[in-house]
Amino acid sequence: MVSLTDIQASNSQISTALPPGLVAIFVGGTSGIGEITVKKFAKYSRQPRAYIVGRSQSAAERIIAECRILNPEGEYIFIKADVSLMKVVDEVCETIKAKEKFVNLLFLSAGFPSIDGAETSEGLVLLSALMVYSRARFIMNLLPIIKVAPALRRIITVAGGGREGQLYPEDYPARHLSLMKMRQHLITVITLSMEALAKFAPEVSFIHDYPGTVKTPLLDHNLGIISVECGERHLFMATSARYLPKLGGEGADGVKLGSGDVFKGSNEEVGSGVYSVKSDCESTSAASLKLLVEYRAQGLVEDVWKHVDGEFRRISEVK
Repeated sequence: MVSLTDIQASNSQISTALPPGLVAIFVGGTSGIGEITVKKFAKYSRQPRAYIVGRSQSAAERIIAECRILNPEGEYIFIKADVSLMKVVDEVCETIKAKEKFVNLLFLSAGFPSIDGAETSEGLVLLSALMVYSRARFIMNLLPIIKVAPALRRIITVAGGGREGQLYPEDYPARHLSLMKMRQHLITVITLSMEALAKFAPEVSFIHDYPGTVKTPLLDHNLGIISVECGERHLFMATSARYLPKLGGEGADGVKLGSGDVFKGSNEEVGSGVYSVKSDCESTSAASLKLLVEYRAQGLVEDVWKHVDGEFRRISEVK
């Protein structure tokens, strides 16, 4: 486990180790882990610019006011959006790309504990739309301006890293799976889809993590790591050089700390650029790694992406 002391020591160096003007996008930033982490980003960064994407105008106004107190030199922009719809994801990305030449951090934490099989108007299972397709769409759309960032280049998706399990290739959207099967299945789909996307951008670090549980309007519990520590840990993952991109250097590595080695990636290689991370900020379990090796050997990284891209094409044709 990475100690909270080491994490805070690393985070305290962000303002000097990384340049001013970092640009970050927090999808799902109006509650829970997204909210906690955007506040930490505001606190530790110099002259940051943060886009907060979510559905609640009132929550966004409150969070922006708090961020301005934490760091008056920052710029905080709210984009109201229902990101379960791919057409809306595309619109949000176009809005950001029209304003920014580069993005340093894409932080994806939007979710909805829907287990009733509800579908979006685009024909996707709501839970899968938010956990898999929307996140992959944000990454795909924004990779061109993340790849060219002059400093930090990182993507974090918050779901269930380190808890990969049985995959059901005959039902990638999880239309017919029980809750227990759905959970491990979607977690695994997320990790494999990130491995597929990382092939297009070895200059970028990709992290899929499991955070424990924090309070949101939809899940009013506070289990696992307490909120303040959760925010510190996610900012650490967003900025630490222990999660190197496959092609490091040129300022993209992040904050270096005297102690601590670079972590093993989801393929068991040190510094592979794709990381499945447990709530303690360490690499995933041996059992999950073994499964991922098997899925990779079966060509399921490519198969998952073929399915996801096929859904994107289907939705685009309907527009």
